[in-house]
Amino acid sequence: MTARTPHPGPATLEERVTGALVGAAVGDALGGPVEGYSPEQILERHGGRIHGIVGPWNGDDWRTARPLAPYHKGDGHVTDDTLMTHALVRVYAAVRDHLDAYAVAEHLVPDLMTHPRWIPELEAEALPLQRIFLAEKWLVARIHYGHVDPREAGTGNIVNCGAAMYMAPVGLVNAAHPAGAYAEALDVAGAHQSSYGREAAGVFAAAVAAACVPGATPDSVVTACLSLAKDGTRAAIEAVCEVAARHSDFESALAPLREAAAPYDTVGPDYRAPSLGARRPSRLHAIEELPVALGMLLVSGGDFRHAVLGSVNYGRDCDSIATMAGALAGALGSPVPEEWAKRVAESSRLDLWEPAATLTAVAREVFGRDLARRREHERAFGAIGGP
Repeated sequence: MTARTPHPGPATLEERVTGALVGAAVGDALGGPVEGYSPEQILERHGGRIHGIVGPWNGDDWRTARPLAPYHKGDGHVTDDTLMTHALVRVYAAVRDHLDAYAVAEHLVPDLMTHPRWIPELEAEALPLQRIFLAEKWLVARIHYGHVDPREAGTGNIVNCGAAMYMAPVGLVNAAHPAGAYAEALDVAGAHQSSYGREAAGVFAAAVAAACVPGATPDSVVTACLSLAKDGTRAAIEAVCEVAARHSDFESALAPLREAAAPYDTVGPDYRAPSLGARRPSRLHAIEELPVALGMLLVSGGDFRHAVLGSVNYGRDCDSIATMAGALAGALGSPVPEEWAKRVAESSRLDLWEPAATLTAVAREVFGRDLARRREHERAFGAIGGP
C-alpha cells in the first residue's frame, strides 16, 4: 500500500475513545437519511453530494412513506447503530471486564427488552427492542424466548453487518491490541451473527484497536485487519483497499469501490431488492460495509470529515459504513467537527460524551485486570519450569 503521512492524533486513551464513539454516532446520523439509496439517487435528491446533516428523504412524510420503517431518519438523529453501541457500553459498565456471548444474554438482551429510552427516530421514549432491526430482534427471540446457548444463538440469523456495526467498544476496551479485540468480538458476536457477519464484527473491533496504536495510520489499520481476517472478508478488504489506495478524493472512488466490493457482496446491485442469495452464510463472501469503510479511511488519509462524507455519499447501507469509518477516523485522532457533534447530540437528545467517559474508565480497569492475570500466569508458568 502507498505510505501516507500519519495524522497527528491525540496521545491519550480518553481522546481516542471519545473520538471513536462520538465519531461513530456522527457518521451514523449523517448516513441515516440516505441509507438504502445509490450515489446517483442521492445526487438527484439533494442536488449534489451531501456535505453535512440533511433532513429525511421523504420530508414531512417520513412517518408514512415507508410503513416498514416509520422512522425519522435525518435532522441529526442517530439510528440503531448508535443505540446498540451505547447499549454495549452499558454492558461493559456493568461487567467491568472482557465480555463474551453470555454477557450479551445476561446484560444486553435485558437492556433491550426492559429499559425504555429516548429513541430519536421514533421521537418518543420506547424500548430499544421496538426500534432495532429484525436482525437485532433475533437476539431477543433466540436468547430470551428460545433459550439457545448464547455462543450459538447467532446461527440462522440473516448474515449482515448487525453485529459489526456496534463493535467499536470492544476495540476500545482492547485498545492497541487488535488480536485481543478480534477474539473478544468473535465471542460476543456469536450471540448475534454467524459466518462473515460474525467475522466482520471481529475484524472491525480489531481495526478500532489498531487505530489506537501510537503512530497508527489508515494503512497500518488495514494491515492489522488483513493479518487477522479470514476467507471472503479478508479477500474483500484486500480488493477494496487496493482500489482505494489509488484515490485521494471520495467522488472518484465511489464507483470503483462499489465495483471492487460487488463480487463479495451477496445483496446485489439493488440494495432494496436483495438477490436470492442475499445474506446467507458463506466462506466466499463478506458484508459490504466494513471493506468500504476501510476503503474510505484510506481514500481520506484518515481525515474524519472526508472519510464520513465519502461513506455517506456511497449510499446503500451508508449509516453503518459511516459509523465504522467515523469510529476509525476518530480513534486515529482526526477531530470530529464540533458543529456536527453538537447538532447530533441535541437533535438525538443524547449525551454522546458520557458513554466515552464510562468506557475509558472501564478500559483502564480491564487493562489492570489483564496485567494482574498476565503476571500471575508468568509466576505460575515459571514455577513449573518455564523461562
